[in-house]
Amino acid sequence: MKKKTTYKSTTADLTDAILTSERIEDFLPSPELLVKKEESVKITISLSKSSVDFFKEKAKKAGVPYQVMIKTVIDRYSSHYQKTK
Repeated sequence: MKKKTTYKSTTADLTDAILTSERIEDFLPSPELLVKKEESVKITISLSKSSVDFFKEKAKKAGVPYQVMIKTVIDRYSSHYQKTK
C-alpha cells in the first residue's frame, strides 16, 4: 500500500500564493459538447483485401479501429469535393 505524504507546514511563498490566488471559472464546454456527432448510415460494402489489410495495419499502429480510419478517408474525400463545387 502506498504511504500518504502529509505536509505539516509550507513555505511562506506557497502560503502567500494560495492566499492571493484568484479562482477562475471553468470556461471550457463539457466533453459531450466538444465533438459534434454526425448522423451515420450503416452500409454494406465490398473492398479489396489489399485495401482492408492496409487499413488494418495502419489502424493497428495508430491504435484506432480500421473502420473509423476508412470512414475518415471517405468523409475527407467527400468534404474536399463538396467544397470545390
